[in-house]
Amino acid sequence: MEFALLHPDPDDANWLRPVPPSVALAQRLNPIEHEITERRRHANDLADAFEPFMALSAQGTSTTHSITVLEGGDRINTALNLAAAQCQTQMLTIQPSGNRPERSLSQGLDRDRLLIERGVTIRTLYQHTARFSPEKLAYAAQLSNGKAEYRTIDELVERLIICDEAVAFIPARDDQQIALELRHPGLIRYLIKVFEYLWDRAVPLSIGAPYETASDGITEIQHSIAKLLVEGHVDEAIARRLGMNVRTCRAHIAKLATALGSGSRAQLGYLIAQSGILDQER
Repeated sequence: MEFALLHPDPDDANWLRPVPPSVALAQRLNPIEHEITERRRHANDLADAFEPFMALSAQGTSTTHSITVLEGGDRINTALNLAAAQCQTQMLTIQPSGNRPERSLSQGLDRDRLLIERGVTIRTLYQHTARFSPEKLAYAAQLSNGKAEYRTIDELVERLIICDEAVAFIPARDDQQIALELRHPGLIRYLIKVFEYLWDRAVPLSIGAPYETASDGITEIQHSIAKLLVEGHVDEAIARRLGMNVRTCRAHIAKLATALGSGSRAQLGYLIAQSGILDQER
Protein backbone atom coordinates (compact mmCIF):
# COMPACT_ATOMS: atom_id res chain seq x y z
CA MET A 1 0.00 0.00 0.00
CA GLU A 2 2.87 2.37 0.81
CA PHE A 3 4.27 1.99 -2.71
CA ALA A 4 0.82 1.95 -4.36
CA LEU A 5 1.36 -1.62 -5.55
CA LEU A 6 -2.12 -2.48 -4.27
CA HIS A 7 -5.36 -0.54 -4.54
CA PRO A 8 -8.91 -1.20 -3.22
CA ASP A 9 -11.18 -3.22 -5.48
CA PRO A 10 -13.89 -0.80 -6.71
CA ASP A 11 -16.45 -3.62 -6.62
CA ASP A 12 -15.57 -5.03 -3.22
CA ALA A 13 -13.84 -2.91 -0.54
CA ASN A 14 -12.71 -6.07 1.28
CA TRP A 15 -10.31 -6.93 -1.53
CA LEU A 16 -7.13 -5.33 -2.83
CA ARG A 17 -6.06 -5.58 -6.45
CA PRO A 18 -2.39 -5.54 -7.62
CA VAL A 19 -1.03 -2.67 -9.69
CA PRO A 20 1.68 -3.34 -12.31
CA PRO A 21 5.04 -2.26 -10.78
CA SER A 22 5.87 -0.15 -13.86
CA VAL A 23 2.64 1.81 -13.38
CA ALA A 24 3.20 2.27 -9.64
CA LEU A 25 6.80 3.38 -10.23
CA ALA A 26 5.75 5.89 -12.88
CA GLN A 27 3.17 7.36 -10.52
CA ARG A 28 5.86 7.94 -7.89
CA LEU A 29 8.50 9.24 -10.31
CA ASN A 30 6.29 11.70 -12.17
CA PRO A 31 6.11 14.33 -9.38
CA ILE A 32 9.87 14.05 -8.76
CA GLU A 33 10.69 14.54 -12.45
CA HIS A 34 8.21 17.40 -12.62
CA GLU A 35 9.88 19.10 -9.64
CA ILE A 36 13.36 18.68 -11.20
CA THR A 37 12.11 20.19 -14.47
CA GLU A 38 10.55 23.12 -12.64
CA ARG A 39 13.72 23.78 -10.65
CA ARG A 40 15.81 23.63 -13.84
CA ARG A 41 13.44 26.12 -15.49
CA HIS A 42 13.69 28.35 -12.42
CA ALA A 43 17.52 28.12 -12.51
CA ASN A 44 17.56 29.13 -16.17
CA ASP A 45 15.20 32.03 -15.45
CA LEU A 46 17.50 33.21 -12.67
CA ALA A 47 20.53 32.95 -14.96
CA ASP A 48 18.74 35.05 -17.59
CA ALA A 49 17.64 37.60 -14.99
CA PHE A 50 21.16 37.99 -13.60
CA GLU A 51 22.90 38.12 -16.99
CA PRO A 52 22.73 41.94 -17.38
CA PHE A 53 24.00 42.41 -13.83
CA MET A 54 26.88 40.02 -14.52
CA ALA A 55 27.74 42.10 -17.59
CA LEU A 56 27.75 45.28 -15.50
CA SER A 57 29.96 43.58 -12.93
CA ALA A 58 32.37 42.50 -15.67
CA GLN A 59 32.65 46.11 -16.84
CA GLY A 60 33.40 47.42 -13.37
CA THR A 61 35.83 44.78 -12.12
CA SER A 62 38.40 42.34 -13.46
CA THR A 63 36.27 39.20 -13.15
CA THR A 64 38.64 37.31 -15.45
CA HIS A 65 41.11 37.18 -12.57
CA SER A 66 38.69 36.69 -9.69
CA ILE A 67 38.59 34.12 -6.91
CA THR A 68 35.15 34.04 -5.30
CA VAL A 69 34.31 32.28 -2.03
CA LEU A 70 30.95 30.49 -2.23
CA GLU A 71 29.37 29.60 1.11
CA GLY A 72 26.47 27.16 1.47
CA GLY A 73 25.15 24.44 -0.80
CA ASP A 74 22.49 26.65 -2.40
CA ARG A 75 24.97 29.33 -3.47
CA ILE A 76 27.44 26.73 -4.73
CA ASN A 77 24.77 24.98 -6.80
CA THR A 78 23.54 28.29 -8.20
CA ALA A 79 27.06 29.19 -9.34
CA LEU A 80 27.54 25.71 -10.83
CA ASN A 81 24.22 25.93 -12.69
CA LEU A 82 25.12 29.34 -14.08
CA ALA A 83 28.55 28.12 -15.22
CA ALA A 84 26.96 25.04 -16.82
CA ALA A 85 24.39 27.22 -18.61
CA GLN A 86 27.24 29.31 -20.07
CA CYS A 87 29.48 26.34 -20.93
CA GLN A 88 29.91 26.02 -24.71
CA THR A 89 32.48 23.32 -25.51
CA GLN A 90 33.77 21.14 -22.67
CA MET A 91 33.27 20.30 -19.00
CA LEU A 92 35.98 18.46 -17.05
CA THR A 93 35.12 16.96 -13.67
CA ILE A 94 36.92 14.98 -10.97
CA GLN A 95 34.49 13.20 -8.67
CA PRO A 96 36.07 11.32 -5.74
CA SER A 97 33.97 8.46 -4.43
CA GLY A 98 31.41 9.24 -1.77
CA ASN A 99 27.74 8.82 -0.99
CA ARG A 100 25.96 11.53 -2.96
CA PRO A 101 22.28 12.07 -2.10
CA GLU A 102 19.80 10.76 -4.67
CA ARG A 103 18.56 14.30 -5.24
CA SER A 104 22.10 15.50 -5.95
CA LEU A 105 22.58 12.72 -8.51
CA SER A 106 19.28 13.61 -10.18
CA GLN A 107 20.22 17.28 -10.40
CA GLY A 108 23.63 16.41 -11.83
CA LEU A 109 22.08 14.07 -14.40
CA ASP A 110 19.59 16.71 -15.47
CA ARG A 111 22.33 19.35 -15.78
CA ASP A 112 24.61 17.04 -17.78
CA ARG A 113 21.82 16.07 -20.19
CA LEU A 114 21.26 19.72 -21.05
CA LEU A 115 24.98 20.19 -21.66
CA ILE A 116 25.15 17.21 -24.01
CA GLU A 117 22.06 18.39 -25.88
CA ARG A 118 23.91 21.66 -26.56
CA GLY A 119 26.91 19.76 -27.93
CA VAL A 120 29.15 20.13 -24.86
CA THR A 121 31.51 17.20 -24.21
CA ILE A 122 31.93 15.91 -20.65
CA ARG A 123 34.90 14.02 -19.26
CA THR A 124 34.71 12.68 -15.71
CA LEU A 125 37.30 10.96 -13.52
CA TYR A 126 36.26 8.55 -10.74
CA GLN A 127 38.25 6.26 -8.49
CA HIS A 128 38.37 2.55 -9.34
CA THR A 129 35.82 1.89 -6.59
CA ALA A 130 33.17 3.56 -8.79
CA ARG A 131 33.18 0.34 -10.84
CA PHE A 132 31.34 -1.31 -7.95
CA SER A 133 28.83 1.52 -7.39
CA PRO A 134 25.44 0.77 -9.04
CA GLU A 135 24.54 4.47 -8.80
CA LYS A 136 27.70 5.63 -10.58
CA LEU A 137 27.40 2.93 -13.26
CA ALA A 138 23.73 3.77 -13.89
CA TYR A 139 24.58 7.48 -14.05
CA ALA A 140 27.35 6.90 -16.60
CA ALA A 141 25.22 4.47 -18.63
CA GLN A 142 22.56 7.13 -19.21
CA LEU A 143 25.10 9.60 -20.64
CA SER A 144 27.70 7.42 -22.37
CA ASN A 145 26.64 8.30 -25.91
CA GLY A 146 29.86 9.67 -27.36
CA LYS A 147 29.61 13.11 -25.74
CA ALA A 148 30.36 11.89 -22.21
CA GLU A 149 33.46 9.87 -21.25
CA TYR A 150 34.24 8.28 -17.89
CA ARG A 151 37.54 6.89 -16.63
CA THR A 152 38.76 5.57 -13.29
CA ILE A 153 42.08 5.80 -11.47
CA ASP A 154 43.25 4.41 -8.16
CA GLU A 155 43.61 7.67 -6.24
CA LEU A 156 42.07 11.14 -6.47
CA VAL A 157 42.66 14.05 -4.13
CA GLU A 158 39.64 16.35 -4.35
CA ARG A 159 36.61 17.35 -6.40
CA LEU A 160 37.14 19.60 -9.42
CA ILE A 161 34.82 21.07 -12.07
CA ILE A 162 36.09 23.09 -15.05
CA CYS A 163 33.79 24.72 -17.64
CA ASP A 164 35.52 25.47 -20.94
CA GLU A 165 38.68 27.39 -20.00
CA ALA A 166 36.66 30.08 -18.26
CA VAL A 167 35.82 28.98 -14.72
CA ALA A 168 36.75 26.23 -12.26
CA PHE A 169 35.31 25.13 -8.93
CA ILE A 170 37.21 23.47 -6.07
CA PRO A 171 36.11 22.72 -2.49
CA ALA A 172 37.51 24.84 0.32
CA ARG A 173 36.26 22.65 3.17
CA ASP A 174 35.82 18.91 3.70
CA ASP A 175 32.05 19.15 4.26
CA GLN A 176 31.61 20.63 0.75
CA GLN A 177 29.81 23.68 2.17
CA ILE A 178 32.43 26.19 1.04
CA ALA A 179 33.84 26.27 -2.48
CA LEU A 180 36.08 28.54 -4.52
CA GLU A 181 35.04 29.83 -7.94
CA LEU A 182 38.22 30.45 -9.91
CA ARG A 183 38.37 32.68 -13.00
CA HIS A 184 42.10 33.35 -13.14
CA PRO A 185 43.35 32.07 -16.55
CA GLY A 186 46.66 30.90 -15.10
CA LEU A 187 45.01 28.84 -12.37
CA ILE A 188 42.52 27.32 -14.79
CA ARG A 189 45.27 26.33 -17.26
CA TYR A 190 47.19 24.70 -14.39
CA LEU A 191 44.12 22.74 -13.22
CA ILE A 192 43.43 21.57 -16.79
CA LYS A 193 47.00 20.23 -16.99
CA VAL A 194 46.48 18.37 -13.70
CA PHE A 195 43.26 16.88 -15.05
CA GLU A 196 44.91 15.80 -18.33
CA TYR A 197 47.80 14.22 -16.39
CA LEU A 198 45.35 12.08 -14.42
CA TRP A 199 43.15 11.38 -17.45
CA ASP A 200 46.05 9.93 -19.44
CA ARG A 201 46.79 7.49 -16.60
CA ALA A 202 43.16 6.48 -16.01
CA VAL A 203 41.26 3.47 -17.37
CA PRO A 204 38.02 3.88 -19.39
CA LEU A 205 35.06 2.83 -17.27
CA SER A 206 33.72 0.67 -20.11
CA ILE A 207 36.88 -1.44 -20.46
CA GLY A 208 39.80 -2.63 -18.43
CA ALA A 209 39.91 -4.52 -15.17
CA PRO A 210 42.08 -2.64 -12.66
CA TYR A 211 41.26 -5.13 -9.90
CA GLU A 212 42.57 -8.20 -11.72
CA THR A 213 45.37 -10.12 -10.05
CA ALA A 214 48.79 -9.77 -11.65
CA SER A 215 51.33 -12.59 -11.96
CA ASP A 216 52.77 -11.71 -8.55
CA GLY A 217 49.37 -12.25 -6.91
CA ILE A 218 48.92 -8.54 -6.15
CA THR A 219 46.01 -6.59 -7.60
CA GLU A 220 46.43 -2.99 -8.72
CA ILE A 221 44.35 -1.69 -5.82
CA GLN A 222 46.51 -3.69 -3.38
CA HIS A 223 49.56 -2.22 -5.06
CA SER A 224 48.15 1.26 -4.36
CA ILE A 225 47.46 0.28 -0.74
CA ALA A 226 51.00 -1.07 -0.37
CA LYS A 227 52.42 2.24 -1.60
CA LEU A 228 50.36 4.21 0.94
CA LEU A 229 51.23 1.78 3.75
CA VAL A 230 54.94 2.25 3.12
CA GLU A 231 54.40 6.02 3.16
CA GLY A 232 53.04 5.64 6.71
CA HIS A 233 49.32 6.24 6.18
CA VAL A 234 46.81 4.66 8.57
CA ASP A 235 43.86 2.54 7.39
CA GLU A 236 41.34 5.40 7.59
CA ALA A 237 43.51 7.72 5.50
CA ILE A 238 44.17 5.01 2.90
CA ALA A 239 40.46 4.22 2.60
CA ARG A 240 39.60 7.89 2.18
CA ARG A 241 42.23 8.47 -0.50
CA LEU A 242 41.22 5.39 -2.48
CA GLY A 243 37.47 6.00 -2.14
CA MET A 244 36.52 2.87 -0.18
CA ASN A 245 35.26 2.14 3.30
CA VAL A 246 37.70 1.14 6.05
CA ARG A 247 36.41 -2.45 6.23
CA THR A 248 37.09 -3.00 2.51
CA CYS A 249 40.52 -1.40 2.87
CA ARG A 250 41.43 -3.74 5.73
CA ALA A 251 40.23 -6.74 3.72
CA HIS A 252 42.61 -5.76 0.91
CA ILE A 253 45.43 -5.30 3.44
CA ALA A 254 44.75 -8.81 4.78
CA LYS A 255 44.90 -10.27 1.24
CA LEU A 256 48.11 -8.35 0.60
CA ALA A 257 49.61 -9.77 3.80
CA THR A 258 48.61 -13.30 2.76
CA ALA A 259 50.12 -12.86 -0.70
CA LEU A 260 53.43 -11.70 0.79
CA GLY A 261 53.39 -14.19 3.69
CA SER A 262 53.25 -11.53 6.40
CA GLY A 263 52.27 -12.38 9.95
CA SER A 264 52.13 -8.84 11.36
CA ARG A 265 51.64 -5.23 10.29
CA ALA A 266 55.28 -4.35 10.95
CA GLN A 267 56.47 -7.36 8.95
CA LEU A 268 54.10 -6.41 6.12
CA GLY A 269 55.82 -3.06 5.63
CA TYR A 270 59.21 -4.75 5.55
CA LEU A 271 58.04 -7.41 3.06
CA ILE A 272 56.50 -4.78 0.78
CA ALA A 273 59.83 -2.98 0.66
CA GLN A 274 61.79 -6.21 0.12
CA SER A 275 59.44 -7.64 -2.52
CA GLY A 276 60.13 -4.90 -5.04
CA ILE A 277 56.45 -4.65 -6.02
CA LEU A 278 56.55 -0.87 -5.68
CA ASP A 279 59.30 -0.75 -8.32
CA GLN A 280 57.17 -2.58 -10.89
CA GLU A 281 55.22 -0.75 -13.58
CA ARG A 282 51.44 -1.07 -13.34
